[in-house]
Amino acid sequence: MNGKYNIAIGFLTMGFFMAYGFLLIYLRDFAPGKEEWVNSYSLGKHFEVRLAHVHGNLFAFLNILIGYLLLHFRGQLKNVKAISWLSLIGLLMPIGILTEVYLGVPPALVLIGAVAMTAAVVWFGVSFISLKLTHEK
Repeated sequence: MNGKYNIAIGFLTMGFFMAYGFLLIYLRDFAPGKEEWVNSYSLGKHFEVRLAHVHGNLFAFLNILIGYLLLHFRGQLKNVKAISWLSLIGLLMPIGILTEVYLGVPPALVLIGAVAMTAAVVWFGVSFISLKLTHEK
């Protein structure tokens, strides 16, 4: 795991959550009972699925960015594999929201994913602070 899978899975995940956005548009504008859906904008399932859509795309983008940077700086950074894995595990957060809403699964995946992505981003930030670039003195 050196970043390649973060980029690939990030794009695939982003594609999924973009397509999921089309479902949300359908539910808002075209589905039978759309008025009820619109009226529950900040409540219950409607709010939760919007959270999943937004976080799914955000975490997918973070995986793409992290993957690119891991590939570019892999020779200069430590813990590339761990950061890569934590970023991928972070995708469990939006997936966990969907499984909670649609399948009634407890929110453990949400928490695991949120902690993993936060750890990956902080760890990556600390890694870059200590990075010695070739053009620095």
